[in-house]
Amino acid sequence: MAQKFPEGFIFGGATAAYQVEGATREDGRGPCVWDEYMNRPGARFNADPASDFYHQYKQDLQLAHDFNIKGIRISLSWTRILPEGEGKVNQAGIDYYNKLIDECIDKGVEPFVTLHHFDTPLKYFQNGHWLNRDLIDKFVAYAKICFEAFGDRVMKWATFNEPWSIAQNGYLAGNFPPNETFQIEKAIQIEHNLMVAHAKALNLYKSMNLPGRIGIVHTLEGKEAITDTPENKHARDLDDAISNRFMLDACYLGKYSETTMSLIQEILQKNGGRLITQPQDFEDFAKAAAQIDFLGMNYYSSHFLQAYDGESQVVNNSTGEKGTSVFCLKGIGARVSNPDVPTTDWDWPIYPEGMYKQLRRIAQDYPNYKEIFISENGMGYKDDFEDGKIDDTPRIDYVSQHLQFILKAIAEGVNVGGYYIWSLMDVLSWSNGYNKRYGLFYVDYATQKRYPKKSAYWYKEMSRRGELISADELAD
Repeated sequence: MAQKFPEGFIFGGATAAYQVEGATREDGRGPCVWDEYMNRPGARFNADPASDFYHQYKQDLQLAHDFNIKGIRISLSWTRILPEGEGKVNQAGIDYYNKLIDECIDKGVEPFVTLHHFDTPLKYFQNGHWLNRDLIDKFVAYAKICFEAFGDRVMKWATFNEPWSIAQNGYLAGNFPPNETFQIEKAIQIEHNLMVAHAKALNLYKSMNLPGRIGIVHTLEGKEAITDTPENKHARDLDDAISNRFMLDACYLGKYSETTMSLIQEILQKNGGRLITQPQDFEDFAKAAAQIDFLGMNYYSSHFLQAYDGESQVVNNSTGEKGTSVFCLKGIGARVSNPDVPTTDWDWPIYPEGMYKQLRRIAQDYPNYKEIFISENGMGYKDDFEDGKIDDTPRIDYVSQHLQFILKAIAEGVNVGGYYIWSLMDVLSWSNGYNKRYGLFYVDYATQKRYPKKSAYWYKEMSRRGELISADELAD
């Protein structure tokens, strides 16, 4: 018997401004942190033209329409709207996003708009980044401009995409700017400051009586003890606290629970750090927690944790050479491979059950959650292009497995409103450039021509039927 999705379940596609737009120097756009980083001496790739969405968006939205994709995640480039990050508004940026949003609506592809997807204005990055609390009010002022300009038509807003990635990749793993490693105190402080900025922007939106809904997008990495020992389970809990629980508490409890704070304080004590907060932060948290409309959940993989007493060490696999990753954090634990769980070429465990466990965990631990969207999930793959045909059956299998666990969670009462595959078309990867592809549509970066992959035809049929189908059924 076919597994049906709920009525109104959205089959969408996800993008991010910096990864798809290109046109980084066009129409008055100012520099963001990634412009400097990707144009540094020795950089392997940069964001021009990326997927040229700035010029090709009509074509991409037509493809979305033709393939029955009902929603698209887009993000707004802060420096396309405010080239200096503040001050004078760039009307060309407002005009572009107005045209893009109107085209989405015209094509029947609902826009799900994220205010900040990693692309902090360069001058703010150079002035302390999210460690500098002055940036919180700058972000809220930017958000207000966006709400006023687009809030009459945008019905889904997210404040931030993946605050944990900003902290982890920039300050622990070192594969995002500023490329710092093992700065655990900074990472935790940044998470807190981002949650304050989220709460303030959400509360502002709610005060404006706009017709849409607002939430946040978190990357929720599953955490499992590699074996069932007290030490390994504690390592799991520590990693979960810094990666997930700390920020989920802020968003949904409106405070940090005693259990969460004891784990965070243990991590800070072992690394010689402390967390600085202000009383007003928790008033803002509590007000936002009572008003948040939905959670966007990005899920790609889970981690298997082992107790670890050594110094921090990280090796990032950015080339797809399997088995080269190392991730051990002092005072937390070591992420290790599980021989029973397959991995991608980039060492990401393929563990769809972890998505199900996180969905159940949200419903259980944060019963005021209202609704969850899977705002990103997908498989990075080295697609083979043969005469305009791309058979990406492994991607179909990957997504199918995750959708099965989403359906299981829905059947058990979790309210999941949609699935946004990462990504709609092939995009620039932050740390892998253009050789790691995720899209339903293949982009020939030399010509910017789009080619539907086998997964696009499968996704179209699944959306049309409203039920999970296999790659084999597509052939029928």
